[in-house]
Amino acid sequence: MSLRGDVCVVTGAGGFLGKRLVRLLLEDEKVAEIRMLDKNVQPQLLQSLEGCKGNTKLSVFEGDIRDSDFVRKACRGASIVFHTASIIDIIEAVEYNEIYGVNVKGTQVLLEACIQENVVSFIYTSTIEVMGPNSKGEPIINGNEDTIYECALKFSYSKTKKEAEQRTLQAHGEVLQNGSRLATCALRPMYIYGEGCRFLMGHMCDGIRNKDVLFRMSLPEAHVNPVYVGNVAMAHLQAARSLKDPQKRNAIGGKFYFISDDTPHVSYSDFNHVVMSPLGFNIQDKLPLPLSLFYVFCFFLEILCMMIRPFKRIVPPLNRQLLTMLNTTFTFSYQRAKRDLGYKPRYSWEEARKCTIEWLASELPKERERIRAK
Repeated sequence: MSLRGDVCVVTGAGGFLGKRLVRLLLEDEKVAEIRMLDKNVQPQLLQSLEGCKGNTKLSVFEGDIRDSDFVRKACRGASIVFHTASIIDIIEAVEYNEIYGVNVKGTQVLLEACIQENVVSFIYTSTIEVMGPNSKGEPIINGNEDTIYECALKFSYSKTKKEAEQRTLQAHGEVLQNGSRLATCALRPMYIYGEGCRFLMGHMCDGIRNKDVLFRMSLPEAHVNPVYVGNVAMAHLQAARSLKDPQKRNAIGGKFYFISDDTPHVSYSDFNHVVMSPLGFNIQDKLPLPLSLFYVFCFFLEILCMMIRPFKRIVPPLNRQLLTMLNTTFTFSYQRAKRDLGYKPRYSWEEARKCTIEWLASELPKERERIRAK
């Protein structure tokens, strides 16, 4: 099933995943128009897409996703919405009202716009963090969409993403203004890496400051399965094709799918080393403290920040929930997405690793110079 002739809205089009999805739509599909919705779309991004846009119209919609009039205008006449935009915050640096407003209310505004403007397909970019891990650090190995796991979410980010995902799936089957029905689904990628990943960049910069030694924050046995950004973009495209297919639409509508690939299962810290060791980086052998003492340290750090919050808001760089996430085995299979959506990774681990290393290598001299100049 092709998206030929469709008008697609991509929220967060200037972001890490959004940019990759826009390029994939231009290269793989002859869509009529792509509407790039974001707070700010850089001119350099538009210039970089000139060579592959063909006859597809590229339109820029800059504004706030919480603005219903703006969002309705962007959705008017569209057939598919890819909702990748969100505030990602794993250290609780963003005030709850702000992250809830963008992640939950923004999603609701977008769903309502789809109903009012007769948009028939809606694909939501969720996250593995809506699943956990829980505060006990109970592992999941090769989990799937049927895996039962008790978890009271702690992060504002994971809680708001979970609520937005639920609202998206509940909206499946809603009657549109013209009498047809909305079809929705949600994709839950693992930790996404690749060219432009700000988390990888942050770890590399920390390593530069630490004399080219990466910090270890994960036990080697705490395996996760990162996923390459190009494969996540491909999963979105396959979901859109499936929702357009009358034979698949009702079967996958209202459901979520885990998205991973064939990247080896390693800990978060060891993954950083895998992609940065060719650039000359080493990694610490052990955690800075035994894990139990590390939790105690984070607890007192959180208490201290809470005590001084009436006078000054300081966000600790590490908290107990993040430490749990970094040290819990949490891996998931993409077989359900393969079966239902026809998803399969376009990029092998070797290709994904090569592209990621080349990007980091291109950024390394600039980051060394920037850090040296401070």
